[in-house]
Amino acid sequence: MHGLGNDVVVLDARNADIMLTPKTARAIANRRTGVGCDQIMIIERARNGGDAYIAIRNSDGGVVESCGNGFRCVARLLLDETKKDKLTLETLAGPVLATRAGELISIDMGPARTEWKEIPLAAETDTLHLGIGEADLQDPVGVSMGNPHAVFFVPDVETVDLATVGPKLEHHALFPQRTNVEAVQVLARNHLRMRVWERGAGITLACGTGACATVVAAARRGLADRKATVTLDGGDLEIEWRADGHVIMTGPVAESFVGTLDKGLLA
Repeated sequence: MHGLGNDVVVLDARNADIMLTPKTARAIANRRTGVGCDQIMIIERARNGGDAYIAIRNSDGGVVESCGNGFRCVARLLLDETKKDKLTLETLAGPVLATRAGELISIDMGPARTEWKEIPLAAETDTLHLGIGEADLQDPVGVSMGNPHAVFFVPDVETVDLATVGPKLEHHALFPQRTNVEAVQVLARNHLRMRVWERGAGITLACGTGACATVVAAARRGLADRKATVTLDGGDLEIEWRADGHVIMTGPVAESFVGTLDKGLLA
């Protein structure tokens, strides 16, 4: 499945245990010898009264706390399966509420976190001005959407060499758990253009948590309103940072194919 080209492999482990090691995850995510994806979403039985628990691995095999586009994909499957209009996904970052919005899916990504310990950062730092940078990307805003983000504002995102600066910033010493990197151009107070280097996945066509972090960062800097369209390489997401601190992400979902993994990929 994919959300704006941010593609995920969804595995159902509710009735069968799936032992997904980092090596197995990398094999599945390999675009030449596996299925190919940015993230793997694993549906497991609920643990704390929700509708399901969702475990996530990046294409590098690492465990991930949150994936907004992936949550929309899983939510669409479970909403269709249960015939519900609303359900709760349990995640490593906490509970996530998913709701039908016509043909789209809305996800309550929970509250944005802006304290340095919550992101987390390696040392006490003003999260509105982190004061780090590489080349065109300088002085980002730090935000956590259950996972860390460094949001950089630039005059023109198309000129940023994200493939070069992205990995350097992902592994910056200020981020003990590494970070996602967003390059953002303000088109209007209600319209932002974003490109992303995802932690553990590299350049992707879309990042839901990144879009959420982008609106939070822009609003904190006074560059945009708390409700805005974020245009990613794969398309548009509608983001609202509500007065209660929760961030709502609304966007499309698409299913590419359904299949059964060869046992060799799980060996």
